[in-house]
Amino acid sequence: MPDTKPGGETKSAVAGPVVGIIMGSQSDWPTMKRAAAVLEDLGVTHETRIVSAHRTPDRLYSYAKSAKDRGLRVIIAGAGGAAHLPGMTAALTPLPVLGVPITSKTLSGKDSLYSIVQMPPGVPVGTLAIGDAGATNAG
Repeated sequence: MPDTKPGGETKSAVAGPVVGIIMGSQSDWPTMKRAAAVLEDLGVTHETRIVSAHRTPDRLYSYAKSAKDRGLRVIIAGAGGAAHLPGMTAALTPLPVLGVPITSKTLSGKDSLYSIVQMPPGVPVGTLAIGDAGATNAG
């Protein structure tokens, strides 16, 4: 399982990463690195970034809007608490978005799950299980 911090890319014969793994903060990495590990095992190129819907909205906008043109084919977005990252990403890109609810201290990730799964029509997010299982299955 990769122990490196988010912000890198895997290398392969493909021109660039095809999967983007984004998370709201560094504290989400212990969960989201499970998605990265599965992708590495499968030989799927990917990148990892910290992109917060609340703290860095301009970065989120730029990331999501440019994702398709940069060659990404899917985005895995993990967030805890209010967990707006997956939904906002889906609103800004035509690419499929998989949402991973991160376990929270207050409500054990239920708040994250509800924030991600309750999307309006036309803004789909494929929502996975809370925590490690969700991140593993997203990969």
